[in-house]
Amino acid sequence: MQEIDQRDRELLGTLQSEIPLVSTPFALIGQAIDMSEKEVIKRIERLKREGPLRQLAAQFDARALGYRSCLVAAKVDPERIDEAAAVINAHPGVTQNYRRNNDFNLWFTIAVAPGSRLGLDKTVEILGDEAGCETVRALPTLRQFKGSNDSDESHGDGQFAPLTPLEIESVRLLQRDLPLQPRPFEAMARTNGVSSDELLASARSLLKRGYIRRYSAVVQPRKTGFAASAMGVWVVPADRVESVGVKMSQNKAVSHCYLRPVYDDWPYNLYTIVHGRSVDECESIIADIAIDTGIDEKQALYPTREYKKARINLFSPEAEEWEAAHGARDAASAAS
Repeated sequence: MQEIDQRDRELLGTLQSEIPLVSTPFALIGQAIDMSEKEVIKRIERLKREGPLRQLAAQFDARALGYRSCLVAAKVDPERIDEAAAVINAHPGVTQNYRRNNDFNLWFTIAVAPGSRLGLDKTVEILGDEAGCETVRALPTLRQFKGSNDSDESHGDGQFAPLTPLEIESVRLLQRDLPLQPRPFEAMARTNGVSSDELLASARSLLKRGYIRRYSAVVQPRKTGFAASAMGVWVVPADRVESVGVKMSQNKAVSHCYLRPVYDDWPYNLYTIVHGRSVDECESIIADIAIDTGIDEKQALYPTREYKKARINLFSPEAEEWEAAHGARDAASAAS
């Protein structure tokens, strides 16, 4: 395996910053860093094969596109949890699915498209029934105190302008890995009923309007040295949510902090994700947070098995097929 040199680092920095939405992006990138188009493509091929580079693609704001999504906690018979997880994973909009050390032992994140005929709530209900879950609790984000804007979860419904059919097809194409050839957008559009000029014009428009956060390289996550992570769930009085949420989010070990709804059988409203080198270190961090905030009613939930972790495939035909099949099944069940 060839070592990453200074020229690789220059190229990676440029790719992570922005890939120009022009007909010959690799030539333009080469001009900016004094590298030939051929060498740019050759180095990208090697960095994808051996190094940190995973993909060249658009990073979309799913919420701006009209997607609705949330975290879901389900209670499943431990004897058949693998079977239930497989049923839930079959939905194309499920991006994460973990078993956790709690009576609510299956936790997943799901998203549905703006044109969904079933909607988010009905989709969660159908999934819970089909997977044989004893209880299902939707836990949408009510407030984000800390966390990445690239989260799989949307925060509220938001307002969005529906996309045109051309724009939807452009989203489907632009989320794919960019072909490594001199005119990549032409190759991408060639067999999809869209011209390269239309695709590039749509891409620039979507970027300008905020639907695309950036068009750039996606790199492999860096190894952080953290071997454990915990979801700390807290019961925080309503009149203290704001101050406690802010305080918890200021802790350096907390990567995410969210406010979520409560249920009679699930009173936890504030959620923190903490990272440590071990379970013991995570426990120590959560204990320190409890002391700092004076919040004692809490639990630490740990993933004990990962069933699924994937990027969402926006406007996928597979999601439409799932909806069509399950919508018809639900209608037939309701009529009987």
